[in-house]
Amino acid sequence: MKNKILAYLQENQEFVSGEAISNRLGISRAAVWKHINGLKESGYVIDAYPRKGYRLKEKPDILTAQALEEYITTKRIGRIIYHYEAIPSTNHQAKIHATEDAPEGTVVISEVQTAGKGRLGRKWESPSRKGIWMSIVLRPKIEPALVPKITQIAAAAMILAGQAMGFSFKVKWPNDIIYNEKKICGILTEMSGEMNRVYDVVLGIGVNVNQTLEDFPEDLREKASSIYMEAGLKINRQKLCANILNAFERLYDDFLTEGVGEEAIAICKEHSILIGKRIFITKGDTVFMAHVEDLNEQGELIVKKEDGTFESLISGEVSVRGEKGYLI
Repeated sequence: MKNKILAYLQENQEFVSGEAISNRLGISRAAVWKHINGLKESGYVIDAYPRKGYRLKEKPDILTAQALEEYITTKRIGRIIYHYEAIPSTNHQAKIHATEDAPEGTVVISEVQTAGKGRLGRKWESPSRKGIWMSIVLRPKIEPALVPKITQIAAAAMILAGQAMGFSFKVKWPNDIIYNEKKICGILTEMSGEMNRVYDVVLGIGVNVNQTLEDFPEDLREKASSIYMEAGLKINRQKLCANILNAFERLYDDFLTEGVGEEAIAICKEHSILIGKRIFITKGDTVFMAHVEDLNEQGELIVKKEDGTFESLISGEVSVRGEKGYLI
């Protein structure tokens, strides 16, 4: 009922009487007052005056389904959203919902993660209401070998979402998004299945949006940043979050239809920050240096090793870093 009252207040820019809300929704004036107070407790600023009624003055910076509805254009991705104020990990919670038969496109969002993680078990800092910490439940009918492409589809979606808001992001293959040579987003794809069957995929996306320098541990400040710090302006998290979901659904549906993800890979190639650079590659217990030549149509990173031979690297099986550091 709170959402219905909120929607009604959003439809009207001027004051709406409690009686009008009561008649519109078929509830008592006391119930209207109770739900208005509930909205205020959630962070909505609502003016209330005798004989005038209620007026929505300011919406909180939260990523609930109601808050995102204004911007989402998808058919199924993000149409079911589980919103939490604080949980250990959105990927962990999404896996729970996946085992409970949550439909494809279900999204888990938390304003803060207390035990967020990235690839290889690395800790992911997730301060409250400063970023976008979300995971998407997917149920693609594809071979397990194709699952790593979903990471690149998410990376391409981040590029498009940034472009829609005037930002030029880059991709550090396969799962990091770079802005002004600083990491502002990480992607973690986890599959549940068998050798030849995918049960579900949980796609985690963590975006540093409005953090300041003090929000980052000192050991991360050289390589990590936020969009706010790099762009110099506060970002509408709701709009950015919806842009990511909108772009992801279109690219993901193309991938399911054609089985290749051609557009997503082309976007990742065009915005690659690695092509043309020398990098260190960690593959199992082996570490070697190579020159990045290309990103092929299958989403594999083509590198030329120091002995002159070429190798195609599959996302998910390797870790890469620059010759002298994170990027270079």
